[in-house]
Amino acid sequence: MIDLGISKLALIGVVALVVIGPERLPRVARTVGALLGRAQRYVAEVKAEVNRTIELEELKRMKESVERTAREVESQVGSAAADFEREWSEVTAGLPGSTASAPAPDLSSIGTPLYPQYRRPKKNFRLKRQAIPQWYKARAGLRSRALSGAARVARYRPKLPSR
Repeated sequence: MIDLGISKLALIGVVALVVIGPERLPRVARTVGALLGRAQRYVAEVKAEVNRTIELEELKRMKESVERTAREVESQVGSAAADFEREWSEVTAGLPGSTASAPAPDLSSIGTPLYPQYRRPKKNFRLKRQAIPQWYKARAGLRSRALSGAARVARYRPKLPSR
């Protein structure tokens, strides 16, 4: 920024003391310090925004280069697979066990895993709970109704000994 030495700062302080006066100098110094801090924060924000923009542009360029390379590799693999199929059909054309009318395998599905089709499980918690007879629930101590907090306290309160 600005190169200020100690002698220049002392001269500025003396001039400020004479011009502003000793009673208002601390308040003016605080205000100048606050404004200088705001300016520094603003400059830091602008620098950070510029850096983010530059990084974003670099990432976009990198993404485009990776996509371009992936397309090139995909086309090379496709052409190599087609050449292999052609050569394989030429080699196996004269063999007695070969079938020329067999359909070529679908090469687009290579590399994609096959997952089984989702089937919803045949479980229903409410139906299972309702299928239990009431007499069994009563004997096993299963709750059939919700208890309020006061009812639960009253139910599980320890019995007082009889006198």
